[in-house]
Amino acid sequence: MDVYNVRAHYSAGSGPPVKAVDDVSLSVSEGEVFGIVGESGCGKSTLAAVMSLTAGRNLTVASGEMALGDHRLPLTEQIRIPKGWRGIQVALLPQRAMNSLNPTARIRDFIVDVVRSHNPSLRPHDAIRQAQERLEQLSLPVRVLDSYPHQLSGGMRQRVVAVISTLLNPKVLIADEPTSALDVSSQKQFIVLLQELLQRGFITRVVYITHDLPMLSNIADRIAVMYAGKIVETGTTSQVIESPQHPYTQALIASTLDIDPQLRGRQIKGIPGAPPDLRYPPSGCRFHPRCSYVMDKCSREAPPIVGDDSRFAACWWTLEQLEKTAVKETER
Repeated sequence: MDVYNVRAHYSAGSGPPVKAVDDVSLSVSEGEVFGIVGESGCGKSTLAAVMSLTAGRNLTVASGEMALGDHRLPLTEQIRIPKGWRGIQVALLPQRAMNSLNPTARIRDFIVDVVRSHNPSLRPHDAIRQAQERLEQLSLPVRVLDSYPHQLSGGMRQRVVAVISTLLNPKVLIADEPTSALDVSSQKQFIVLLQELLQRGFITRVVYITHDLPMLSNIADRIAVMYAGKIVETGTTSQVIESPQHPYTQALIASTLDIDPQLRGRQIKGIPGAPPDLRYPPSGCRFHPRCSYVMDKCSREAPPIVGDDSRFAACWWTLEQLEKTAVKETER
């Protein structure tokens, strides 16, 4: 899946719009878990809404395009989304997914509504049978179909929603902070379920959005770091975690608790300041008011992309460090 040049904003009354996503492009390969991480308010969930084709009325997609295989789809509001895309090409597992179930309906009734909305000719009995088979394949109890949401634990509700979201075997699952309200044990069970969905081919790609960097480092193949509506660094998980190039990525890692015994002795450092108001984003590099490596040109000029599509950081300081390293190697 390739996403190109997405720009999306929220209206803010008579004031300027909130530029929640500003010229974001990314690529997700088949079989890959692609992680997107950043602080609250950096645009992660807005990007999820755009990619899953679920942008609400208050969110305007000004530009962007999505490509899946041979299929291409403009993402702007003027384009009518083909019915075969939402839920089949891409599906969303939303924030607080365990609360997205109808509390007055049994799980089986909810499943019938979801599946038949995409395939009206399918009989309710066939929709239920499809759900039963999927639950059995994933070693989940079939009895949950006869339950109301309040009769299930939070972790089980989350896993049920994941099953419902993937019943139509979407090519891409957009998981927007799906474990944020779960305890550690339920988080682990959910991650195991997600990996099994991939291994069995029920889904072929996952975009996993979270602020939990240690958890993401255990499941993602590649990571994109997002700040103030832009992707500031991307690379393989080991590259981003072990050799972060952007000062914001370094600050995120330094501010994160980790259960790794080798890291328990290090001091946790908070990131000074707060993310900017995206109605009035800073000039130049958007992280420069909080950056410990800030230079004069950081506030004047947009940072360059240092690297290539698979591994880059958008940062003047990173460029300077690489140039210094190149000079030293030449002198040797």
